[in-house]
Amino acid sequence: MNRSRALPAAVSFAAAAALLLTGCGGGDKGSGNDKIAGADGGGAEKTAAPSKPAPSKAPGIDRPVMKFPSDVSLVFDKASLPNADQAAALGDAENFVRAVIYGVTKHDVDNSAYKFYSEFQSPAQQYAKEQIQKNIDAGLTATGVSRYTGAKVQMVKGTKSAVVTFCSNDSKFYSKEIKSAKVHKTEESLSDYAFWQVGMMPSTATKGLWRASEIKVQGEAAQCRG
Repeated sequence: MNRSRALPAAVSFAAAAALLLTGCGGGDKGSGNDKIAGADGGGAEKTAAPSKPAPSKAPGIDRPVMKFPSDVSLVFDKASLPNADQAAALGDAENFVRAVIYGVTKHDVDNSAYKFYSEFQSPAQQYAKEQIQKNIDAGLTATGVSRYTGAKVQMVKGTKSAVVTFCSNDSKFYSKEIKSAKVHKTEESLSDYAFWQVGMMPSTATKGLWRASEIKVQGEAAQCRG
């Protein structure tokens, strides 16, 4: 099936960061997806929050507002986590994903949201910028529902960092041509599913804020299709 979308493709962690993720997931595959890398966990409670960042108990954080088009929805499973650091790392990993797709829908490669939720000049920030630019070049935006399930957070021993993992399902998330508004609908397939690993670091300047530093996205993730 022809796939025209240039939205989030499979990428690899930098070698050093990859060592932190041993045992967290399978190997990388280039997705070549027509859709944003995507997995439906099924049956779990989900909460949609397409227009605002994930809630945070940390006061005084001036977070960027992300107001999505009415035809775009990102749905994240609720997760019960044992401590505040894990909850904050997960919330801002989700916000980083929102920010990447928000930049795509705004067609703004310099959008402040993804910069806010990623470390300056980090591989994660570069990933976000590249994905947004690919869609600008292709004249594409997004439409539909993207679902994120099975989130887990692993604190990295001996560091202040965390690795957030989750699956995504883009079987109902499509590319849309900006000029013509034509939607490129595709049938559900393994290429709709991806396994994400996001390295998160606590901000040194803003208490309670976590930022993405590294990212790995395994395309065609069979473990996410169940």
